[in-house]
Amino acid sequence: MSTKPETAQPPRSVSELLDRLDHIDDSLPKRLRQCAVLLRRNINLVAVSTVAEMAALADVAPSAFMRFCQALGFSGYSEMQALFRSEYAQSRPDYDARLSELRAKGAPDATNLFADFAEAGHKSLINFTNSLIPDQLEAALTLLQNAQMAHLFGMRRAYSVTTYFHYMLNKMGVPAMLHSGVGMVAASASFRADDVLFAVTYAPFSSETLDVVTEAKARGTKIILLTDSADCPVAPEADVVLVAREVDVEAFRVPTVSMTLVTTLAVALGQRVQKE
Repeated sequence: MSTKPETAQPPRSVSELLDRLDHIDDSLPKRLRQCAVLLRRNINLVAVSTVAEMAALADVAPSAFMRFCQALGFSGYSEMQALFRSEYAQSRPDYDARLSELRAKGAPDATNLFADFAEAGHKSLINFTNSLIPDQLEAALTLLQNAQMAHLFGMRRAYSVTTYFHYMLNKMGVPAMLHSGVGMVAASASFRADDVLFAVTYAPFSSETLDVVTEAKARGTKIILLTDSADCPVAPEADVVLVAREVDVEAFRVPTVSMTLVTTLAVALGQRVQKE
């Protein structure tokens, strides 16, 4: 049974939600205050996370996080998440805005900032480990092992992940091609049915990456997709989907899970190649 307040209407924007939270914060029970702290520190995580994942990060039961949503005027987590997804898709603060926000809150010194990022990375890894399905890693490894060529594609912040993966695969003696889009030169003609495309894209998703996945699929290439949302538009086209969500620090995110994941895949693949 819903515990949504009869007189409270759902907030119409994230800004209105935060204003409402400011007014009710002092009256919230301990567990719900934990949810409030988690929400404020990881506001961009709501759009791409399940209620169970948010509850785990807040160290509360999923039912407590649901009560927190209802205390804000929502019928449940899904309704609150829809609001965040709507705004998340429309805009994301640029780096100047994020830095200004950080200064306004009293920017921590480098040592404390490092500690914050380290803690966020630790939480991200624990959350991913708890949700990981071993068969997903095995399926990705099998596709990479059987492929004639591993094509790697990721734009903007995903590029660092594919670049490092390319470096590691080459060190392991695994044939790999890094696609960068430099000079707007398309390399989709190189996709073959016995290849695999390892594509990385995070919400709000790179249109270039989505197009490459669609093109590769049309050519019969197997697809491994690394993203931070199971709702990625090309997820249905992928043979394997790996969802790596990162806890952020004032809207800044380190790809801790993604980097750990590609390192794991490269080393595990290297072991298999060495045995052959």
